[in-house]
Amino acid sequence: MVTLLAAPAEPLTNAGDTQLVLAALLGIAAVVLLIAWGKVHPFLALILGAAVLGVVAAVPVDKIVTSFSGGVGSTVGGVGLLIALGAMIGGLLAESGGADGIVERVVGRVSGTALPWAMAGVAALIGLPLFFEVGVVLLVPIVLLVSLRVNVPLMKIGIPALAGLSVLHGLVPPHPGPLVAIDALGANLGQTLALGLLVAIPTVIIAGPVFGNFIARYVPATAPAALLPTRRDAADDRSPTRPGDGRLDADGDLVTEDDLVNPGTGRPGGAIDELAGRRSRRPPALWAAVVTVLLPVVLMLLRAIGELMLGEDTAGRKALDIVGTPIIALLAGVVFAMIFLGYRSGFSRTQVSGFLGGSLPPIAGILLIVAAGGGFKQVLVDAGVGNLVADAAEGANLSPLLLGWLVAVGIRVATGSATVATITAAGIVAPLAATLQGPEVALLALAIGCGSLFFSHVNDAGFWLVKEYFGLTVGQTIKSWSVMETIISVVGFLGVLLLDVFL
Repeated sequence: MVTLLAAPAEPLTNAGDTQLVLAALLGIAAVVLLIAWGKVHPFLALILGAAVLGVVAAVPVDKIVTSFSGGVGSTVGGVGLLIALGAMIGGLLAESGGADGIVERVVGRVSGTALPWAMAGVAALIGLPLFFEVGVVLLVPIVLLVSLRVNVPLMKIGIPALAGLSVLHGLVPPHPGPLVAIDALGANLGQTLALGLLVAIPTVIIAGPVFGNFIARYVPATAPAALLPTRRDAADDRSPTRPGDGRLDADGDLVTEDDLVNPGTGRPGGAIDELAGRRSRRPPALWAAVVTVLLPVVLMLLRAIGELMLGEDTAGRKALDIVGTPIIALLAGVVFAMIFLGYRSGFSRTQVSGFLGGSLPPIAGILLIVAAGGGFKQVLVDAGVGNLVADAAEGANLSPLLLGWLVAVGIRVATGSATVATITAAGIVAPLAATLQGPEVALLALAIGCGSLFFSHVNDAGFWLVKEYFGLTVGQTIKSWSVMETIISVVGFLGVLLLDVFL
């Protein structure tokens, strides 16, 4: 995850282990039952689930509120901004026709049976320098359009894309989880990167195209209409504006076709100069659409390269640290899209502003649900559930690789945070790393990374991000996304064990 929600120095409650386990189980059960049986909106269900968890764990009510609010704020400050900026890029790609151009090129060059493999490869490439959430918001518009255009089941190409992003996020530096494990264990970054890519390739194949083809038969998902990146058909511009016909802009003011085609003419309800409006517009070049998607990727990749090759106090490193920050990189993508997909395609400033504003309402519900997921996770962490799992593992007599994987699995399932799971597991097995040699330390870091991806469910903000973006029910998300994450964890760990045999 982009935002690290770490456990406090001291838990917020003195509850015993049994009480904490019961609190976690009841909190998670409350969320699932409220949504699946009670048909309560996920945003409210997560709030109520956090309250159940806190009350059963004997956390004071004021501290439950503070913990939940802190988790919401951290998630919105990190993930929320990325979702909003990514939605703006998607909106400009759709309205300008840039997304159509990318889809037509992909569909024209790749056959239907090869699409899942192509999506997995593209996602893995883009996911190398990207946080998972950034990759999702950049790739989802393309996935939805490809699914619609070639009439391929959404899960058949959506799962490979998610698998490519998730595997890279958990196993390959410069993502925060692997970097933290490398630092805590004293592993060699180059070895971890190379071995991580070796493990990632078969893992992406099995959890992506192979599993995607299977699960598409059982999860008949369709692209959500509200999130489908579409633009107004040209036929819409040929209809004269009628009194009372229009829509509201981001400020709540009525916007008619006259406003869109002839902004500022002072002739509300007048005839639309459709030919002049269409002559002034031209489809954006394919390179402009591709650069819009890849610019944030390149900026973040440059930052990652700078972290590996430049000293911390050098001017170049400081500059790359700034421009490669996810928020700055995505903002650069938005500005580039405004210029090359908006103004240079013949749209006015008013129209470009309307496209940006119009891209935000469809993601409002997603932002709230993802934020509430972050709040629920923080109550789990602050109550001490993560510490409980860590303490239970310290006395286990297991091999370092298996112990690291199991601890990460336990904390991941309990707290929903891959990064928290990685940090805690790495801290527990760090003393054992001193007894290992060379590649074994890198493999230990990868084993922890695999465990940190195990079975994402309702306490993970990423679970709700995928659910809402792909228009799934809770049950469908568990069948597809949660199972995919578990496959990644298990297959990746088996790959680590196999490498350990030969190295």
